Amino acid sequence: MIPYNEFKKNVEEIANKTHIEEQKNIQSNDITFIDLFCGVGGVRTGFSENGFKCVFSSDINNFSRYTYYANYGVAPVGDITKIKANEIPKHDILCAGFPCQPFSKVGKREGFKHETQGTMFHEVLRIADYHKPKVVFLENVEGLVNHDEGNTFKVVIDSLNDLGYKCFYEVINSADFGLPQRRRRIYIVAIYNFDKSFTFPQEKRHVDIGNFIEKDQPYLANYKISEHLQKSYLFKKPDGLPEIINDKSKGHVKTLLASYYKIQRLTGTFVQDENHGLRLLSEKECKAIMGFPEEFVIPVSRTQMYKQMGNSVTIPVVKAIAKKIKKEIFK
Repeated sequence: MIPYNEFKKNVEEIANKTHIEEQKNIQSNDITFIDLFCGVGGVRTGFSENGFKCVFSSDINNFSRYTYYANYGVAPVGDITKIKANEIPKHDILCAGFPCQPFSKVGKREGFKHETQGTMFHEVLRIADYHKPKVVFLENVEGLVNHDEGNTFKVVIDSLNDLGYKCFYEVINSADFGLPQRRRRIYIVAIYNFDKSFTFPQEKRHVDIGNFIEKDQPYLANYKISEHLQKSYLFKKPDGLPEIINDKSKGHVKTLLASYYKIQRLTGTFVQDENHGLRLLSEKECKAIMGFPEEFVIPVSRTQMYKQMGNSVTIPVVKAIAKKIKKEIFK
């Protein structure tokens, strides 16, 4: 694995080279997908484990690209706005966890090309319009549904409809899929030229967070929160905040946010460690509550690790949806 600074310096060259190598391995009968706004590759893992083959990935963040490269041997290309649609390989599924942005209500309506201009969703539409993949798979925060008084979500669905896609969507809580985290996200499966129905997976497989908490590991001392910070900030009010857990805790923790590294009392969950006192969630614990395998490599700083895990998708949910897509659409 090359050092980060060397990777950053040569990332575009590495991205081009690794994409060429990846695409050489694609067979004519493979069901392929592209991975836009890919982050560290949670969507890729969920789809790959169902037999789908990735032919293209993109993300603008170099730290995320580095982690993706460390695990999949492919460096995502950079800024998607600078990549022409005809430079992206043909694919059966377009996957994207696009950033949530408001769409303009002002001015003359001219279809999605006007309403979504300047947003990352426009890039999804631009590529889908050119390639017409059979499926567009989207993931976003639950708040997308009510964002901008529902205007944003309406434009998303209407724009996909305008391209010939029939849209199915559902808000799913990761806690129902064997993860010890309350994480509600909206998933959209848009299918081109489709006259049937699509059903999302339904599970009620619950686990307790205490089963995932590490114990008796010397390195956990590095995650300790100082007594000063605890007294002056975390427990400055007797309001039961923040959320404190240990290895015997039942149920699920709050949603892991990308801002977790800031040690926020309202949104954070912290561990009461019998050997080290109050501490942050460890890398291993973060991976566990997001559904990443223990062997998943995170070659970046702790701050970047928290950002990457908090921005990622929960793999078991994506894997279950990908399985349904394969069964109901590509059977």
